[in-house]
Amino acid sequence: MKAVLFHNHGGPEVLQYTDFPTPQPKSGEVLVRLRAAALNRMDIFVRNGWAGLKLELPHINGADGAGEVAEHGEGVRDFHVGERVVINANVGCGECDFCQKGEDNKCRTWHLLGETIRGTYTEYVCVSARQLYKLPDGFDFHKAAAAALVYQTAWHSLVTRGKVQAGETVAIVGAGGGVNSASIQIAKCLGARVIVIGLNSKKLEQAESLGADILIDRSLEEDWSKAVFRATEKRGVDVVVDNVGSTFPLSLRALGKGGRLLTVGNSAAPKFEIDNRYIFAKHLSILGSTMSTSVEFAEVMNLIVSGKLAPVLDKAFPLRDAAAAQERLEHGENFGKITLDIS
Repeated sequence: MKAVLFHNHGGPEVLQYTDFPTPQPKSGEVLVRLRAAALNRMDIFVRNGWAGLKLELPHINGADGAGEVAEHGEGVRDFHVGERVVINANVGCGECDFCQKGEDNKCRTWHLLGETIRGTYTEYVCVSARQLYKLPDGFDFHKAAAAALVYQTAWHSLVTRGKVQAGETVAIVGAGGGVNSASIQIAKCLGARVIVIGLNSKKLEQAESLGADILIDRSLEEDWSKAVFRATEKRGVDVVVDNVGSTFPLSLRALGKGGRLLTVGNSAAPKFEIDNRYIFAKHLSILGSTMSTSVEFAEVMNLIVSGKLAPVLDKAFPLRDAAAAQERLEHGENFGKITLDIS
């Protein structure tokens, strides 16, 4: 099979489009012939590497993918050759206490497809049957792949952890990323008013097209927490979605009393200073989460295939051009999800 892989960490130049052995499904697994994959910023972090990251090299990037069942291992009865599926990148063991409670995103031996195990920048991938969701005939593979990780992540963060309610105000730091565009739609679906803090007018216009109510250009408002207070009659917002990390100080200032800061990542930096006085004086909560449970993944994909939530597609690249696709993501040129065509 063809795959894009790397033997050493580094820039996009380390990615190679080459032949790689096709995996064979074990008991309980399904071999998926991928038709589309989607990029996540995690792909770049893994390609660059970090202290303590241990991979079986060569490594294949990619958490998101959709395609057709090509083969299945012993014991798989719910999926048949030719069925269209999308992959849940959240890999739980299915046996530990968290998995048994249905909290597989807290699995004690948790993996993320494409992060610590080989992923979807390839023609074929083997995954456990419990990680698959059946797609209706004709549903676009690129939309399915684009939705899988970011929508379940945003859903678990806003609905399960953040408990966003109708009538609340949600501020989202960043306009272009996949999780943020998903968060705009989910917050609106929940009946919240949405403020988006973006870097330029073009991305803010695109955020407005998704339902954002108030737009703040941080290139013009360096201390955008003040702009948030002006927009809320100096009350502050109920919830801030901040997956940047280094912007936490401004996010904490933008929150009103009893507010919640939601985070699922740190696209800018994992370490920064915060002023604890904002947290205890305003009764604030910082709520982190990773991915979602399998049940939530199915809930979100039901909303996707029914058209109630619509993944935002940026640009599709051929699989062989995965390095160029990562460069587009790394430079922040995208709005929504970049995908790979594996036809």
